[in-house]
Amino acid sequence: MTTRDRITSRAPQGSVPVFDGDPLFLYLVRHADDNLILAQRLSQWVSWAPELEEDIALANLALDFLGVARALYTYAGEVEGRGRTEDDLAMLRTEREFTNVLLVEQPNGDFAHTMARQLFFDAYQLGLWEALSSSADATLGGIAAKALKEARYHFRHSSTWVIRLGDGTEESHRRMQAGIDALWRFVGELFVGDDVEAAMVEAGVGVDPSTLQEAWEERVSDVVSQATLSVPDDPFQRMGGRVGFHSEHLGHLLAEMQWMQRAYPGMEW
Repeated sequence: MTTRDRITSRAPQGSVPVFDGDPLFLYLVRHADDNLILAQRLSQWVSWAPELEEDIALANLALDFLGVARALYTYAGEVEGRGRTEDDLAMLRTEREFTNVLLVEQPNGDFAHTMARQLFFDAYQLGLWEALSSSADATLGGIAAKALKEARYHFRHSSTWVIRLGDGTEESHRRMQAGIDALWRFVGELFVGDDVEAAMVEAGVGVDPSTLQEAWEERVSDVVSQATLSVPDDPFQRMGGRVGFHSEHLGHLLAEMQWMQRAYPGMEW
């Protein structure tokens, strides 16, 4: 069984978008959601990382993802034309209205789990931003080109840690393999498209996520091999994030992230 078989053997081939609207708006928001939620997860490591340098590194990673989310939300608000700002889109939508993939909302777990999540997502965004850098939409292309520079560092960072932990002590190897195994079931969703992607591909704006899978497999498999780890055999894949069906973890994350704006609507510093 190939890596692709293990990822997609039980994955649905498509889904219906949870919201009607401009496909470009929906496309921008889903990728903004990915970055915002991951930024929030990484920020939870501040003051808790295993060493000071890594504490600073994770904070900077969180800021990188937050910056991409802000750019995408701002542009999405302009496309929508209803006067909604980046703050409105980030802080005033419910759990059901978020369309991030399930992978990014998973809890940090231990440091090995976080690095497994990062490896999977960084390898995905490396291909995504590279493809979108040549988007027919100049604004999206510009955002992607800037994000691609950061994605290269992100992937190098997560790869280094996965190899270091996997090929380290018996305990670090065990923990790193456990992280890979636990999060593998969320990677298939990265490569499943729907009507939104189809519309964006037809317009020359977006990318078919299935075309990113082969390069992703090569990147991840190479790192996993160097780390003396193994790719899981579990074929089960969790889906639903893109259409607003999330794991139990997102609601708790949003409650923490949005509480001030919800409690004091329109507040200004």
